[in-house]
Amino acid sequence: MKYMLIWRATDEGKAAMMGVDFEKMLETMGRYNDELIRAGVLVAAEGLDAAEEGVVVDFSSEPPIVTDGPYGETKELFGGFYILNVASKQEAIEWARRAPSFGPGFKTEIRRITTIDEFPQDNEWIQRERAWREATGQL
Repeated sequence: MKYMLIWRATDEGKAAMMGVDFEKMLETMGRYNDELIRAGVLVAAEGLDAAEEGVVVDFSSEPPIVTDGPYGETKELFGGFYILNVASKQEAIEWARRAPSFGPGFKTEIRRITTIDEFPQDNEWIQRERAWREATGQL
């Protein structure tokens, strides 16, 4: 099963990160990433650019409205993610608990990633996606 670990930070957490030596942060995260790699569970891991560099596409009107970041009243911003291929939700939780923490204000949301096999296989669009995944080596 694949799980996404979504890193979130409050303003307090982001402020705490400003005081962390960049080389120390790279070392700490690098060791964690290496553990995931050696365990054979890491599928992907990416950080995200600052919210000020992003945009929001709001579908509450027609046409959708595009607004530059940051995102207004957001209390916690999504700052990066890991995708792990593990045996269970509990294993994903254990990996999240082992992740480096740089102080208060950080949270990790854990969500299972659904697979194409969970959708109706007789659906034309699912069949097209399955063919694409097979052709690109994703299945």
